[in-house]
Amino acid sequence: MTKSSLPAAPQHGAARHFRQRAQFQAVLSTAALVHTAHFALHGIPAAAMAGSPVAPLFPGDGPWLGAVVPKRWARRAVTRTSLKRQIYAAEREHPLPAGAWVVRLKRAFSTADFPSATSVALRRAARDELRQLLGPRLRQRLAIGANLPRPSAP
Repeated sequence: MTKSSLPAAPQHGAARHFRQRAQFQAVLSTAALVHTAHFALHGIPAAAMAGSPVAPLFPGDGPWLGAVVPKRWARRAVTRTSLKRQIYAAEREHPLPAGAWVVRLKRAFSTADFPSATSVALRRAARDELRQLLGPRLRQRLAIGANLPRPSAP
């Protein structure tokens, strides 16, 4: 990886975004740490990453964040883009600890409840779940510290 292919340093405490398939694969190979009705958070805390084979995939200090919104669960591109924006915005509100993190959409939002792909109601519902996912639930899970994922070779 060349220096120019690395993402720029984040501003205002925001996490750097994943750019390579290997980064997603390394984090998604671990079990989900926290779940909500529609989202799951996979992650490798910085302490678990130190000295592991995945450490070169995430250079520098601070958090790395990836968002996975499959077409299977969000058919329209505008919905997928809107949900990714909500994920990154929620991370700016609730900064993640150092490490590598992936938020994955694991279930579709009901089109009966949210007929518009970019409705305010859908954005609000997604943001509320993401606040739960990145806020107290994650902090409690990390405080327990037991059985945190150990990365393996990609």
